[in-house]
Amino acid sequence: MTDLLLIDTAEELHKLPRTADGPRAVVMTMGALHEGHATLIRTARERAGESGQVVVTVFVNPLQFGANEDLDRYPRTLDADLEIARAAGADAVFAPAADEVYPGGDPQVRVSAGPMGERLEGATRPGHFDGMLTVVAKLLHLTRPDLALYGQKDAQQLALIRRMVTDLNFPVEVVGVPTVREEDGLALSSRNRYLSAQERRTALALSRALFAGQDRLAAQAALRARAEASPASDGRATALARLGEIRSAADAHAVSAAGTGLPDAVRAAARHVLEEAGRQDPPLVLDYLALVDPQDFTDVRPDFTGQAVLAVAAKVGTTRLIDNIPLEFGAHT
Repeated sequence: MTDLLLIDTAEELHKLPRTADGPRAVVMTMGALHEGHATLIRTARERAGESGQVVVTVFVNPLQFGANEDLDRYPRTLDADLEIARAAGADAVFAPAADEVYPGGDPQVRVSAGPMGERLEGATRPGHFDGMLTVVAKLLHLTRPDLALYGQKDAQQLALIRRMVTDLNFPVEVVGVPTVREEDGLALSSRNRYLSAQERRTALALSRALFAGQDRLAAQAALRARAEASPASDGRATALARLGEIRSAADAHAVSAAGTGLPDAVRAAARHVLEEAGRQDPPLVLDYLALVDPQDFTDVRPDFTGQAVLAVAAKVGTTRLIDNIPLEFGAHT
């Protein structure tokens, strides 16, 4: 298809012909599209190929907003969204009204996010992930894609969608796409437009904290590699101290200790940045900072190895923002 189709009913969507030679890829959004969404759509286009089909959904889902959240003021910019979707390579946009997605009103039967959905974002926003999974399940049924693409920025959401697709046997491949950032490091979000210039300066602490944790991990890992190459470094440190080689002794002690407590060191480095931001004007009000296993979003142990997610959520003014980065903890020897 060369022209972008705008579809607003399930009946029209079901009549949308599939291409014979390529997969259908879906990108689910709540509108207010930005470069992060455009990256998802372009990735979907690449994965589907020219012979495939890319469908973008635009739907502000009331089920995933709490009583005191920003459902009413959430930006709705359909005309601009259509232009971004077209430029990024979408074939169709499905933009239904709420009564089209929930024709009987709020659904009585919903998808439960389970224990993972009660942690971090779920603890702060009770019921949010149940509402999110319910609409994702409905949109997967309605769009019937082969591929569904979601941003890594919403890491807990992505993990829960993967779990739902696995546990409930949805015939779709879930594709995670790395977070897109602005030049100053702030993760792209539709809510960034709420920030004043001063609030934005404070908000930059979220990404700075994550990268500080990443830098600490890299530094500690380098020291650990030296420790593994010099197994007697603690004894060497004591000997150097006796000889008055204080700098060398301190370095040797650091090398010796580098193999332990990596997760705690990462958390501490990130927390230091966030605490400083809490003293700025306006202040950053921290909701959580967590280093978690992406399989279940539980806190990682001090001896953890493998991929983890360093995640943060905070408020600046009246705007709540989230961010995260993946980190790789190597095996201890």
